[in-house]
Amino acid sequence: MDAVVPEAGQPLLAGPRAQAGAVPDDLLEGVRAPAFVVDDEGLIAAANGAARILLQWSAADLLGQDAHDLLHRDSHGRTLPRSRCQMRDALMAGSTRHSDLGWFARGDGSLLGLSWFLTPYALGSGRPGALVMLYQRQQAPERRQEGEERSTPLTELDRLALLAETTTQLTSTLDVDEALHRLAALTVPLLADWAIVDLLNENNEVRRALVVEHKGGVLVERTDLQGPMPPLVQESPMPLSRALRGVASAIVSASTYLDPPDSGIAVEQHRLFEETGMHSAAIAPVRGLRDVLGALTLGRATRPDAFTACDLPLLEDLTRRTGLALDNARLYQRQRKVSETMQRHLLPQMPTIPGVQMTARYVAAPQASQVGGDWYDAFPLSDGVTALAIGDVVGHDLDAAGGMAQLRNMLRAFAWSHPESPSAVVTQLDQAVMHIAEVPMATMLLARLTSAEDGMWRVRWTNAGHPPPLLVHHDGQSRFLTEGHGILLGTGTATPREDAVVTLPPRSTLVLYTDGLVESTRHPIDEGLDRLRKHAASLARRHLDSFSDALLDRVRPQDNDDDVAFLALRTPDRAS
Repeated sequence: MDAVVPEAGQPLLAGPRAQAGAVPDDLLEGVRAPAFVVDDEGLIAAANGAARILLQWSAADLLGQDAHDLLHRDSHGRTLPRSRCQMRDALMAGSTRHSDLGWFARGDGSLLGLSWFLTPYALGSGRPGALVMLYQRQQAPERRQEGEERSTPLTELDRLALLAETTTQLTSTLDVDEALHRLAALTVPLLADWAIVDLLNENNEVRRALVVEHKGGVLVERTDLQGPMPPLVQESPMPLSRALRGVASAIVSASTYLDPPDSGIAVEQHRLFEETGMHSAAIAPVRGLRDVLGALTLGRATRPDAFTACDLPLLEDLTRRTGLALDNARLYQRQRKVSETMQRHLLPQMPTIPGVQMTARYVAAPQASQVGGDWYDAFPLSDGVTALAIGDVVGHDLDAAGGMAQLRNMLRAFAWSHPESPSAVVTQLDQAVMHIAEVPMATMLLARLTSAEDGMWRVRWTNAGHPPPLLVHHDGQSRFLTEGHGILLGTGTATPREDAVVTLPPRSTLVLYTDGLVESTRHPIDEGLDRLRKHAASLARRHLDSFSDALLDRVRPQDNDDDVAFLALRTPDRAS
């Protein structure tokens, strides 16, 4: 790995919130790779000189700041959601973890593609934290050592290894931007100093999706050269236009675009060569199964040897694999968009209750392209009170979504006819599920929200095998409402159901949720429930929308592939 060593006079700096002596100077400064230490909240407690040089952040910018918010990004430069952050997940779990490629924001606004390693680290007085080391990503096949002749052609074994690694890397993600960044990391600097990807959308519009250069031993994304491109001219004989039409690959030089331009794309190409200093480039179409998806350009600037026609077969093999991966990723994203739109239309709008705040969220499963069976509902009853419901139908497909719609519609009808008793409604619904609805099994919770003469709000509920509601007081006290619990729907067991009642304190928050918020494949559900209770208590005084967003972000386990339905309400202050 390539380590950046701090210059003299740039020592380790300890953050203002770090305990005195928590990170000995000589210990962390002895790490030659860029390294920093975070506390158990993810705040940067110390950073060595190499980290400051590499990331180009000053001491005031780094220390005491949230490392996730300040540094960690996704492949296109946006703040990475905490629920998708492997680094933060490892910190919270107290485990050791490594990633082959992560993206980090530098102080100058550029992105760095780096490998990272995180391991638990004990701060002063035994307070938990983590040590993070950053280093340059190893290429596959292995990069030549410094001083080797860069123009030495790849051996046949090198080529096969590169193609195999390309297939593995690109087919293991269904995110288009992530696939493009992986392609750039595979080809730069192994084959070129620059990688440029232009993509066509369904309307045949061109977008320069990625421009990456190899600079100072790391990959740097040039966002200033990215963005929309002029229209594709079908008659243009220029190399990029031909590649975008799927006509042919080509070897080009800076002089190719010196003549008067025949299109706006030619103007942009001239600018690209001027800005990058490329003296030689190879361009190849990226073809999907049916259409041309774009073009890949590899360019050489500091590397003296020019591309030749002998380089085109390897480039075309790379773009063929890229095309198949992008086809799959685009199909997945289209299916996911349709599914999420469908799910949103299946879920209701929240009613307005004077004095009571109410909000709801639905979060799709992170690795699924189907609609799910999680749902929520809130609607007025015939006696003027409001019904609240949340549930989960077994499955993650159209059958589950259809069953969810059936269940919700029957629930509304039964609740309207028996508004006084949630347990009577759920008992009737359970009988109907066995004979009418196409629902194999489901959990749900039904509640009545009423306003009493003393100005207090009360909830009467029954629970059919669902995770218990969480009641959070304004002062941070919290408890799960475990009463009124019964067996789930669809078992065929005629077990009596009970109602439970609770008075909601002024300015308290009631949280209804599905199991996707608390279940993890690596931890007992009790740990998830405890995490939900603690975070909800810490957020008790936030505005309800902010409370809900932060709670979902902090609590939902990263390894949970389930969807989440979430409903929260907050009572008003006591009338004076």
